[in-house]
Amino acid sequence: MSMTHSAAVRPERRRENDHGRRDAPRSVSPPRVAWASLVFSLLLVVLAIIYIAPFIVQIATSFKTDADASAHPVSLIPENWTTAAYTKLFVNSDFPLWFTNSVIVTVAVTCGRVLFDSMAGYALSRLHFYGRDFLFAMLVAVMSVPMVVLLIPKFLIIKTLGIYDSYAGMILPLLIDASGVFIMKNFFESIPRSIEEQAMIDRAGIFRIFWSIVLPMARPAIVTITILSFQGSWNELSHFIVSAQSPALTTLTKGVASLASGQLSAGSQYPVKLAAAVVMTVPVAVLFFIFQKRIMNSSEGSVKE
Repeated sequence: MSMTHSAAVRPERRRENDHGRRDAPRSVSPPRVAWASLVFSLLLVVLAIIYIAPFIVQIATSFKTDADASAHPVSLIPENWTTAAYTKLFVNSDFPLWFTNSVIVTVAVTCGRVLFDSMAGYALSRLHFYGRDFLFAMLVAVMSVPMVVLLIPKFLIIKTLGIYDSYAGMILPLLIDASGVFIMKNFFESIPRSIEEQAMIDRAGIFRIFWSIVLPMARPAIVTITILSFQGSWNELSHFIVSAQSPALTTLTKGVASLASGQLSAGSQYPVKLAAAVVMTVPVAVLFFIFQKRIMNSSEGSVKE
């Protein structure tokens, strides 16, 4: 009996072994994986160089003389290093005034957008009121409209309200952003309602729940809105063209555009123009590199039910 049983088991083991060998996945040879990874890495390096090269040329040209910039426009090493472009920019132009105006407008717009976008996003995601779906549909529709189409109506409204050519006219129309409300609404919907229900049991009001409980949990979305708002208002040009014309209210974008059209003097003035572009780029780049790890990490702040 034992011999018969063992003889019956052995074919089954052979079939299982054969079946296991047939179903085992084929492993990719290590050299092929290494070559694919190397090609992919080289492709990323090439794309990064293409993307970063203009910025490097911009920095290098800002330290050149006018003659050197005209003779060697794309060289990365100036023949004679000089900071004359930066001296001319800060001493012989209104660049400090432009920088100050941009800081004032950008800080005000960023703070306002973070507050109002968060409040509007919370209302659309949590509060039940008549016309909520219609408002959200209109919000999505506004996001699809090119901003240049709204310039003339925006100008007429600013003139009618009597805030043309003032900080109010430059700041108030930018205090809320459709895309920011959309981002905050989607993030608030990812937060479990049980947290708010517990606060309601403790008799906390709606604003108290929003300000003390929900808003701190939305830190990744707030960081994202802050960076997008800062970058958008710092680089805004078309709105400032239609909202102000006084030289005292010129922002960096308008000032640098005037430099590009040859405001300082005749000639190319490449070092001065690119020096202005470098200074204009630094605040946004610093802000992004500081907070890049906190941008829309939806897992942060989430709570299991």
